[in-house]
Amino acid sequence: MSFITDDFLLRTDTARKLYNDYAKDQPIIDYHCHLPPEAVAGNRQFENLFEIWLEGDHYKWRAMRTHGVDERYITGDATPWEKFKAFSETLPYCLRNPLYHWSHLELKRYFGIDKLLGPDTAKEIWDEANEKLKSSELSAHGILERFKVSVVCTTDDPLDELREHDSVQRQDLPTRMYPTFRPDKALAIEDVENWNEWVGRLFERTGVSSDDFSAFLSALESRHDFFHSRGCRLSDHGLEHCFADFTDEQTVVGIYHKARSGGIVSALEKSQFASYLMAFFARLDNERGWTKQLHLGALRNNNRGLFERLGADIGCDSIGDFPQGKSLSGYLGHLSGKGWLPQMVLYNLNPRDNYLFATMAGNFQQGPKAGKIQFGSGWWFLDQKEGMTWQINALSNLGLLGHFVGMLTDSRSFMSYCRHEYFRRLLCNLIGEDVENGELPNDLAMLGNRVENICYFNAANYFGFDLGKYEGLKN
Repeated sequence: MSFITDDFLLRTDTARKLYNDYAKDQPIIDYHCHLPPEAVAGNRQFENLFEIWLEGDHYKWRAMRTHGVDERYITGDATPWEKFKAFSETLPYCLRNPLYHWSHLELKRYFGIDKLLGPDTAKEIWDEANEKLKSSELSAHGILERFKVSVVCTTDDPLDELREHDSVQRQDLPTRMYPTFRPDKALAIEDVENWNEWVGRLFERTGVSSDDFSAFLSALESRHDFFHSRGCRLSDHGLEHCFADFTDEQTVVGIYHKARSGGIVSALEKSQFASYLMAFFARLDNERGWTKQLHLGALRNNNRGLFERLGADIGCDSIGDFPQGKSLSGYLGHLSGKGWLPQMVLYNLNPRDNYLFATMAGNFQQGPKAGKIQFGSGWWFLDQKEGMTWQINALSNLGLLGHFVGMLTDSRSFMSYCRHEYFRRLLCNLIGEDVENGELPNDLAMLGNRVENICYFNAANYFGFDLGKYEGLKN
């Protein structure tokens, strides 16, 4: 029998009222994810539970490796059933890992399956879920409609043609899908060969004939313009830490030409070049009214052997211990001094930095925009019960929780929309416990307004998307 009851994670009457009356039925604005745009454009119909649940889920891959599962049954040539069976043998060992909660919540919400997954139930669950996956309600479009997903923002390279986004716009779906401009490859000058290949394609895509630094910047700006014309209102960077080694433009031009001629770029030169570009991108974002996202602190591709065999995003990244404060302060301070500071969401991956990021956001707030600089939701290894609770507590103590733009999936899986429910239950439980403890007033109208804003309306107002069909529910 499942433990996912109506009161899951809701320990008090106040929490239950807040969740059921104010949070539960709000639409979803998924302003940062990694869903494949082609799956939305083509309304992918999933053949089996492996395809929709395990195909690209590196959280599950990590757990299976830890359980001793051979790689053949994770990313190898085993059949979909064999891979699912291996996961079903792993899940009972995931107690207190977020996968245990997420997996059972997903089985119930997507398939109405209220059983614990394990070796003895695997075949029954496999067959039942696969039969239900034949329904249009569990196609890509059906899932987005079922969970009232108002907006999906994918994560896209500046060279992407965005054909799938154009296709989705022509289909006039209830869900709006927008691209996100992620120009990290423009910064990766230390890998001269791959960087030069990317710059060559940038010039080809934009029709730029001259090969100088000003042309490089013009080509990047033209792609920014193109993304804006396709509804993009967000940029994103996934960095170990900010870059704040600012220098004169002549030095940066020299670094550019050194790299274009195949020369070796030093660590300092990489930082100087990246610092200049990060300020340039911030200026573009600010001029066009975009929001910049900084995802800081991941130590990627640690397992060299698996990386060389399988590539990136296979479940071999971890939390990094990079110093964040000085460079983040230097970057934001530089933008503020230039008048280039856009709206921004700051995400840390190391929980030791929660208070650092929350206080840094407070340094750069500026009216008339409420919460202009956001301390972002618990991300990646922190989007679980403890990590999200830590983030909410830090934001509450050091900022204004009432202006928080709330949860995102940061996921490649269409099965991840239950994470919004998970977040909403945790949020309501935290507030409800404070009420029961006499630490907040028992004013459901006021508290409910804060909850529905965090779940939907703050993001709707902050990002400025066309929200399409879905409207949030005001009580």
